[in-house]
Amino acid sequence: MMESFLGSAAHGITAILLGIVTLLGLVIWSIKRHNSPRLKIECGASIATLIPSLAGLTLSTAVGGNAVQILENGHFFDVLIVRIGAARQTVHFETFLWKEGVLGQRMAAALSERARAGIKVRVLLDATGSKKIGKSERQQMQDAGCKLVFFHERSIYNIGVMNERDHRKLCVIDGKEAFVGGHCVVDEWLGNAEDGKHFADLSVHLRGPIVHSVQAAFSENWGGQTGELFVGDDVFPQLEAAGDVTIHAAYAKPEGSAPAVKILHHTAICLAQKRIWIQNPYFIPEPEAIDAFGEAVKRGVDVRVMMPSTSGSDNPMVQHAGHRNFEKLLKCGVRLFEYPHTLLHQKVMTIDGVWSAIGSSNFDDRSFDTNDEITLGIKDEALASQLDAVFEKYVGRCKEIDLKAWQQRGLWHKAKDNMFYLFNEVL
Repeated sequence: MMESFLGSAAHGITAILLGIVTLLGLVIWSIKRHNSPRLKIECGASIATLIPSLAGLTLSTAVGGNAVQILENGHFFDVLIVRIGAARQTVHFETFLWKEGVLGQRMAAALSERARAGIKVRVLLDATGSKKIGKSERQQMQDAGCKLVFFHERSIYNIGVMNERDHRKLCVIDGKEAFVGGHCVVDEWLGNAEDGKHFADLSVHLRGPIVHSVQAAFSENWGGQTGELFVGDDVFPQLEAAGDVTIHAAYAKPEGSAPAVKILHHTAICLAQKRIWIQNPYFIPEPEAIDAFGEAVKRGVDVRVMMPSTSGSDNPMVQHAGHRNFEKLLKCGVRLFEYPHTLLHQKVMTIDGVWSAIGSSNFDDRSFDTNDEITLGIKDEALASQLDAVFEKYVGRCKEIDLKAWQQRGLWHKAKDNMFYLFNEVL
């Protein structure tokens, strides 16, 4: 009888503890979740005339006088490492993925050399994405005097923010030049996307007043992790015009409102009048985005999306989750292209041949609602033309998805699409 009583008591205590854990989980989720309103806009003006509006909606300011250079594939790191070597005062580097390898050794050596030369080198890495950084690379940078910090390390103090990752990829040198894009410090980003082992990607090299905005984005997370604020001409110098390109940066993620990168992408889609061309590795649009694409097609807009297939992706589950909405997109008139040969990692959208978005943001819930991201909005016809040329270079080797053939895909394929879509917010 006593054993029965003790057993019942144990079960009761277990049930209470499980209830407490569940309640705490719901409280944390409620506190940390971001509002996800169904975004909508009605406007007949050209996106080229609305840059101040786009910037304002995304808590930014459009600035002119910038120069932009597109850097493709492994060549990006050739240029980045040379420019790091030319730093005279500060180097600020932030990324999501850093894995031990040839590229990791090159980057660690470049950053360490500058730190030993007396340059202030600050390196911010996402704790989850960069958990496979080489111990020797990490030790080399720390021994050289680099300030190396990990974003949201696994800790009881971070339990409420463990799902929020720093997905930005940027570098700011002397406060005078910056790099923004999709490149990660992993050996697959070397080369020229010449085989299935090397990825395709795009980043931009920036000079001009926009560099202050990129520095501000770095400062946001650096200050949040370390409490260190930096001021002065070595980080925020007076910047003269370096070209004639107008740019605004979206990176803010305010509590109680949709993040800036989500507002930027949705608004641009709604403003398109002629063409929307998207290159993105993880394309899982939310229902209101699909509706916006459909409305754009009705306006006569040519909407095309290029992404890797499951065979080209580094995460086939994401591609399957995206497949779940292909039929609806195709019925809306959106043209979909899958690249089977390697991972196309560039995160690019061009609108009407005059405006472009490029940065770290994937086209999915995790990037738009959860991660810390940075995307640049750039008004420049020449740049949009260059980015469209990259689209055309790869689309020739893509398979365009046909609606009737897609509807006849196998039951197992359909089952995986629907199953993985259940987890689309955390993939």
